Amino acid sequence: MLTDQELLRYSRQILLAQVDIEGQLRLKQGKALIVGLGGLGSPVALYLAAAGVGELHLADFDTVDLTNLQRQVIHDSASVGMAKVDSAIQRLQAINPEVTLVPHRQALDEDSLADAVAAVDLVLDCSDNFGTREAVNAACVKAGKPLVSGAAIRLEGQLSVFDPRRDNSPCYHCLYGHGSEAELTCSEAGVIGPLVGLVGSLQALEALKLLAGFGEPLVGRLLLIDALTSRMRELRVKRDPGCAVCGSQYG
Repeated sequence: MLTDQELLRYSRQILLAQVDIEGQLRLKQGKALIVGLGGLGSPVALYLAAAGVGELHLADFDTVDLTNLQRQVIHDSASVGMAKVDSAIQRLQAINPEVTLVPHRQALDEDSLADAVAAVDLVLDCSDNFGTREAVNAACVKAGKPLVSGAAIRLEGQLSVFDPRRDNSPCYHCLYGHGSEAELTCSEAGVIGPLVGLVGSLQALEALKLLAGFGEPLVGRLLLIDALTSRMRELRVKRDPGCAVCGSQYG
């Protein structure tokens, strides 16, 4: 049940017919893994905690650097040198002490990643490198858990939802294959702060839709964001029957 304090705290979203008491209870019972607490993970964690998602698993092995503060809004100047997980926990506890926070301060290997994914209802990939995204995708496909994937670099962002529970859903590997050896990071190519805030906020929205059970998630669709012209466009993405991760002969 929801307490009187919870009814008051979440009253504005409970007023929505698509959420209501039932949806808020689903959020309270929900568990989400956030992989990466940087530019994308910051708004994801903040909004999911504020919305009342009952249990957030926070995974990041890095520490806060001064260069992070231009876009990683969950951290502040006093957090420089602190583990990102610990910095995030401080902020999230201040926002909503009712949410349970589960830290993962070490890099997740194949076994620990599988355990972390198995312990939650959905995963949000907020990492900044292809290797991690591939590993997270494979773990989600194997465990049958939905994955909300976001990315942003320079002035371009991308967002999609991969849900192995749906027969027609592609996975991350269907879309990107083996990636590119020339992949750049934000430290090499740069990124504008509000863009990662936008992509991360949209990731949080997709997660709330999946957990509370309303709306139409971005399954089979890739949202492309051009921050330079303030335009968005959508591409349809089909499942690859020969995919090495989710293809029928590998499933």
